[in-house]
Order: sequence, then structure tokens, then C-alpha cells
Amino acid sequence: MPSWLPVPARLAAVGATLVVLLVAAVAVIFVTGPPLPTPSPGASHSAAPTASEALPTTSAAVSTAASPSAAAASPSPSPTAAQTAAPTAAPTAAPTAVPTASPVSTGPTRLKLALVTGGLSSPIGIVNAGDGTGRLFINERGGRIRVIAANGTLQAAPFVDLSDRILAGGEQGLLGVAFHPGFEANRRLFVYYTHLGDGTMTVSELTASADGANADPASERVLLTFPDQYSNHNGGQLAFGPNGYLYIGFGDGGGGGDPLGSGQSLQTLLGKILRIDVNGAHAAGKQYAIPASNPYASGGISPGAGLPEIWAYGLRNPWRFSFDRATGDLYIGDVGQANWEEIDRQAASSRGGENYGWNAREGNHCYSSACEEVDAVAPLAEYSHDLGCSVSGGYVYRGSAQPALRGFYLFGDYCSGTIFTIPTTGSVHTPKAVASTGRQISSFGEAENGEVYLVDLGGGGLYRVLVDS
Repeated sequence: MPSWLPVPARLAAVGATLVVLLVAAVAVIFVTGPPLPTPSPGASHSAAPTASEALPTTSAAVSTAASPSAAAASPSPSPTAAQTAAPTAAPTAAPTAVPTASPVSTGPTRLKLALVTGGLSSPIGIVNAGDGTGRLFINERGGRIRVIAANGTLQAAPFVDLSDRILAGGEQGLLGVAFHPGFEANRRLFVYYTHLGDGTMTVSELTASADGANADPASERVLLTFPDQYSNHNGGQLAFGPNGYLYIGFGDGGGGGDPLGSGQSLQTLLGKILRIDVNGAHAAGKQYAIPASNPYASGGISPGAGLPEIWAYGLRNPWRFSFDRATGDLYIGDVGQANWEEIDRQAASSRGGENYGWNAREGNHCYSSACEEVDAVAPLAEYSHDLGCSVSGGYVYRGSAQPALRGFYLFGDYCSGTIFTIPTTGSVHTPKAVASTGRQISSFGEAENGEVYLVDLGGGGLYRVLVDS
């Protein structure tokens, strides 16, 4: 995951790199620690843009540079596949050639941040409800969901407080929130958190009040749980895709180098993006339906070859992913191990089953001896730990207020505070650094109108991302 850790080894290493760069203009320090900095939340909403106005800013813009500066009672486990002691290896094929990255020369050269509000406590996610209210919802690591009104005001009362059932700290806490596409009518929303006591990875459904003003913690219905052997690499993202299915990001289970062998196994939910149906009749022994078109489900490309919830695999820690609201393409920010961070893209036309390489590969680079045996999908972009240490996946900008940014995917690094952009056209790109923010970027989020925001874990601020003219 990205690092919310107060003083993680990797963050310290990156901090040292920045000092060296500033004082002596020297170069590269390789970070070799295990878990990446803690994650930042931010669920994607695939609804079409609305005419609602962007949230106003309440302070002067933060100056930036074009180059980087070097959770009630314990819910009972939901029936799901158990962790296997010795995961079965996924099918392999001959490796494909690594494509050559193209430098990004188009799009804005500089971005800046404008503060919307402060006063948040360890914010790690941003999401909108798609209900026409223009509100933003911020999940704080400790277990509260806070509400930012359409006028930019932070409401004093939380939307819901789940802190009595959540184990929070480091890479654990209230990791993800997603509002049902039909929230305005059905008042359903979903949360992902690490459970108090044992850290069990838990995905639940909540019901909001009739007016949508708040949610009742007692309304929780647990959908899925999975044991957590280590405290790190929990993933955290929840997002509804254009098809109305709920996508869930699970990390490889933690520990350095994937000691559980999760990434390349199709017999565990760890190291995967899952896809479930929260609207259909529940599958046998489960609290949700399985889309028949999932790759290893009855109507998929390889029925029975893996667990039916699996949509994509070979991921280390998909802390944040999002759907392009214009095309439906899925963009995944996968946190790396020692040297490389990556952005993966899955076309909207995909039938699932993509293998993104971990732990045979880290980005485009061999990580284990299985490298030559694994046919992995090459990342859309990667960057080395010279520039950061923990990627926070972002969004393709589809708003109308900033034409120069339209059609570009923007994302950041938690450790260095750098914001990058890449085009959505083409196959492989070298990220373009467009801002050095000095913020601990834990997550990006998208408003109903397509404007993009980010949260600063350490400073507790919500910022709007703007083109710096």
C-alpha cells in the first residue's frame, strides 16, 4: 500500500533522498524496505458528469513545480474462499516483449493545489454519492466518513462513525467507500475496513437515512471477509464499474516479496481485483452474487480455473484504482516493492483474467526467478524510486473547467508528493511530473462534475487539483 505509516522505513529513505537532492543536487537512493507507505482512499464513480458547480476553494493556491522534488459487534465472517496454505500457481505462458515507453510532451506543464478545507483526521479517500447534491465524502483512517458540502464546508457531524469496529493505523483502517450507483433511490453504500482485534479484511453494506444525510452503523451487513496474516498490503479501493458491479482491491496479504505466493495464485483472493454483484440473488454460501461473465465463473473465459470472484490478478497492492467515466477503461495504481511503481490499464472491453505480473515482475522488471515463465500485461506507465516510493492512483480528468487537462490521467506519489500525468492514448508512457506539492498524497477523488481532488494524510487537508496557468 501507500504509506500512511508515521515513520515507515521507505518514507524515511525517500525523505533522505529529497534532502540530498535539495542540498547537494545528488541523485539516487534505492529504497529496499517492505510495505509501501500507507494507502489513500478514493472510490471512483462512473456516473456521467453533471452540471453541478465545483466546490469552492477557501485559501490561496499552493505553489508547485514542474519537476519532482527528488470499526459495533464483531461481524461474523462472510462465507468466502479460505486462504490456502500452499497456493496453486496460475497458468503461465511465454513472456511477451516489453514495450518502449514514450515521453509525455503534451498536456499541462504545471498543476497546482487549492485548499478546499482542513480539519480532517488522517484522510485516505474521497468519493461522491452521485445523487446530485454536489457533496464529497472523505473516509478517515480511524473510521469516520466526513461530509464536505457543495459550498466547500466541512460538516461537524460525520456521515457515519464506524470507529468502534475498526483496527486503524499504518495500512489498516477504513480503507474504502463506494456509493451504489442508485444511491439516490436505494440509499445503499459499501465500505471496506480492517476489523478490530484481528485485522480481518471486511467488506460490508450500510444503509443511509431516507434523506441521505447520514448512515446508521447498526445497518451494517457483512458481505465478505478474509483473514489478514500481515498488517500491510490490504489494498483498499472499492468502486462500481460502468456495468454496475462492485470492484474490490485486495493486496497480496503483506510481508516483503509476497511470501504467501498470492499474486500468481488463482486459489486466493489476495493480490487481486475482485468483481461481485451486489444486486443479484446470492450465490450459494455467499452474501453476494457472482457475475457469470467473471473469467473463472460459469460463463467466463476459463470456468473453474480460479476463484469465481477474481477479475484480475498479479497485483501487489492495488491501493487505488478508478474507471474513466468517458470510456469505462480501468486504471490501477499498484504499489511496488523496492524499486518500481506502476500504473496498469484494463480496457473496458476486457473479459477479465489479466495477469499484471507480481511477484514475478515489479513493473516491467524481473523480480523473481519465475519472471521468464509469466506472461504478464505490461504496465501503462512506471516510475522508479528515484521519484517516490508509493503510488496513489488517480483519475482521468473528464471535467469541463480545465480543458488543458481533459483526457489526461493524473496520479501521485505519497512519499515525494509529486503529481504526474500521462495521456490516455497510446500503449506505454513515461510519466510527466507536473507538480511537487509537499503533501502526503494518500488519495485522489472525483466530484460529480468531473473535477479532481486529493487529500493530504499528514496535514488533514482536501485540495482541488488545478492547471497552473
